[in-house]
Amino acid sequence: MSKEKPQPRYQCNICKTFFTYKHSLTTHKRIHTGEKPFHCDICGESFLARSDLTNHERIHISKRLFPCDICGKLSSCGSSLRSHKRIHTGEKPFHCDICGKSFSQSSILTSHKRIHTGEKPFECDICGKSFPAASSLTSHKHNHTGEKPFHCDICGKSFSFRSALISHTRIHTGERPFHCDICGKSFSERRNLTNHERIHTGEKPYNCDICGTSFSQSSNLTIHKPIHTGEKPYHCDICGKSFSHSKI
Repeated sequence: MSKEKPQPRYQCNICKTFFTYKHSLTTHKRIHTGEKPFHCDICGESFLARSDLTNHERIHISKRLFPCDICGKLSSCGSSLRSHKRIHTGEKPFHCDICGKSFSQSSILTSHKRIHTGEKPFECDICGKSFPAASSLTSHKHNHTGEKPFHCDICGKSFSFRSALISHTRIHTGERPFHCDICGKSFSERRNLTNHERIHTGEKPYNCDICGTSFSQSSNLTIHKPIHTGEKPYHCDICGKSFSHSKI
């Protein structure tokens, strides 16, 4: 006879998330407090949980790294390697039961679901703005501090966000990892692929709340709206004439 599965009974008093075990709640709370009590003796980097430190320490022990047989990238544990390889295979085994969208990692699915629930448990202690994911809050805080911790090894340019560095690096490498399944065209950023795919699907998700006209890109809606408002925010420095669009 199988044991009854324990029920979550420990609740975070900040974001109201429940946990089955008390030690899981203790670790979780460090996301809110910023506490990182586990330190690497080799490089000094700090972590929320001992398991994160253990995985990190493998980076310093080359013989225990797990190489990707497709691109050669090294991962500190087998689970990280499996997650990484989904970039190459396109596998997305985690599905949203609300909208059906699929994801390569369970953590991304968890953050995505908050779009539906409206939950934003991670609050900036400087401006009060809230976010659905801890990583989004960390990135946001760089706006206040001006910190740009992500540096391009090729040209030295620095960025506030890791995602911005990754996109920038593709300028140097020419990499275009996002491919259109319909026409085969490739793009350096996923958002550009998403915009492109609407050419094939005809999807126009951005609607003018004044006249109802729909657009495939938010930038086109922004350009359209001054037709109704009469706003002309772009001014010529030479003659002073104003325009509704920047490209005229």
